[in-house]
Amino acid sequence: MGMMRSTNESKLTGFILLGFSDYPQLWKVLFVIILIFYLLTIFGNTTIILVSRLESKLHTPMYFFLSHLSFLDISFTSSVIPQLLVNLWNPMKNITYSGCVVQLYVSLALGSTECVLLAVMSYDRYIAVCRPLHYTVLMHPHFCMALASLAWLSGVVTTLVQSTLTLQLPFCGHRQVDHFICEVPVLINLACVDTTFNEAELFVASIIFLIIPVSIILVSYGSIAQAVLRIKSVSGRKKAFGTCSSHLMVVIIFYGTIIFMYLQPAKSRPKDQGKFVSLFYTVVTPMLNPLIYTLRNKEVKRALKKVLGKILGINFT
Repeated sequence: MGMMRSTNESKLTGFILLGFSDYPQLWKVLFVIILIFYLLTIFGNTTIILVSRLESKLHTPMYFFLSHLSFLDISFTSSVIPQLLVNLWNPMKNITYSGCVVQLYVSLALGSTECVLLAVMSYDRYIAVCRPLHYTVLMHPHFCMALASLAWLSGVVTTLVQSTLTLQLPFCGHRQVDHFICEVPVLINLACVDTTFNEAELFVASIIFLIIPVSIILVSYGSIAQAVLRIKSVSGRKKAFGTCSSHLMVVIIFYGTIIFMYLQPAKSRPKDQGKFVSLFYTVVTPMLNPLIYTLRNKEVKRALKKVLGKILGINFT
């Protein structure tokens, strides 16, 4: 009965997201930096979506998936950063139980979807480089829609399983979450019962959504590398490499931080390590994606100039 009362207390009173409470001197600085990064994320990814929709030359599978990636980044950051900004400004740092539940379900669904989507995008690049003559046939719009739907569905399924199992744990009145976001590893840490099953389930899910997609990406880019090396002309190699380099950079940044975070047992991480790694993939990575795809992609830069030219009535040369 005592455990039940304590669990109900957490549901009634919510949680305290400690976040960066140990670094009060950084609160205002982090608030400004994160706000700037958030605005840049919204602007950059919205620009990618609009340009991909408005420029007919970008109506290809690559930019179809890139639009989904940009929408994911906007949604993911919007599920986390507003609450983080409030807590950096407000010394109370409270979040309601329902707010924590929503953040947990939504952020996990979107993060898992992005893991699968990046693997799908690597398959698209594999077909474009290794089987260019069959590209339009293999990457048919209906097939692309099915692949995107698979990514979204996988994210929904995993959050329904992982988040629900995590929320079944009794927290015994523990309200202080030593993080800036409600996510599975930190809530497992908060539980007052044996969490071996939950940690095992989290590890299995990490294998499915991290190791398997990474393996697909490695196989795809291994085949791409072999195909590029067989191209005799230097210009041909540069063109083939150019179609993949942006996506490869995004994959390295995204998966590097996620794997570092999730393939460690929840209770064996240094106290603040997880916070700063999470801050990187929550705030920095979504902001970098549009920059990488625009600065390293001539097609996007040309399309952006064309769209801006039409809107502003200026002829960019």
